[in-house]
Amino acid sequence: MSILNRRGVLLGLGATGVVAGCSNALGTNGAAKIDARVNATMNYLYSTQPGTRALRDKSAGMLVMPVVTEVGFGVGGSYGRGALQIGDVTVDYYSAAQASIGLQLGAQQYAHVLFFMTESALSGFRRSPGWAAGADVEYTLNNQGENFSAETTTSLSPVIAVVFGQAGLIAGASVEGTKYTRIIP
Repeated sequence: MSILNRRGVLLGLGATGVVAGCSNALGTNGAAKIDARVNATMNYLYSTQPGTRALRDKSAGMLVMPVVTEVGFGVGGSYGRGALQIGDVTVDYYSAAQASIGLQLGAQQYAHVLFFMTESALSGFRRSPGWAAGADVEYTLNNQGENFSAETTTSLSPVIAVVFGQAGLIAGASVEGTKYTRIIP
């Protein structure tokens, strides 16, 4: 591994650590705070993108990440905490972390929900010690819920990610390359 690559990895991990200390850290009563944020996030999603209710109804489970904070200045990272729900009941809590390097400058917060459309996708996620979102995830970024609902709810993808609520000054929001790890809040 070259020195440049090592520095990039170390800087990316450092940036992710800095982001973890940002305003979405939960402190004490972590589970209650995560649950409250998850409920508020899902209420917002259903009211602004009604087509996502059909995704919820068809999914085996969903991972809700109510606040993901992302910062980047050449090297960047993102961090957030959320809950895995099966049948609208929280069964586990997870953190999401991502490190990046490249042409980037700014900071933002956003929410995302991963809808596990098959039992095998959900069980694979739950069995994994650290699951990374990759090529098997279909992204839905449209803010007009009714426009995407027809194509998304008929998708054969095992996992559908809905990214929404972006606020800040950085281009784009993605969950690809994000590592999800089970936590005890």
